[in-house]
Amino acid sequence: MNELQLIQSKIYEVRGQKVILDRDLAELYNVTTANLNKAVKRNIRRFPDDFMFQLTKAEFDELKTNLIFQNGTSNWGGTRKLPYAFTEQGLAMLSGLLNSDIAIKVNINIMRAFVA
Repeated sequence: MNELQLIQSKIYEVRGQKVILDRDLAELYNVTTANLNKAVKRNIRRFPDDFMFQLTKAEFDELKTNLIFQNGTSNWGGTRKLPYAFTEQGLAMLSGLLNSDIAIKVNINIMRAFVA
């Protein structure tokens, strides 16, 4: 699977919008989900609700039934908090926060994947 296909496999539709979840972004950027979310929270004014939102329990449960998540929320190997979903605009804003070579390359590929 090439990089574009890998990114496309991580794009989900939630609330009628194409999004990528925080855990998938963290994996692509080679950072922890916690560190990604900390960077976002330090700059939260850049992320209005149409750029980023937290999944509801029902949305999370629906993703679990589609085998996107193998574990539920727990302290023992599952997701501890409901994930955040980033729209294409949120990803563009995120690219301004993460300035590593990996982040720049990944952001270019993410934008290409959303367009494709």
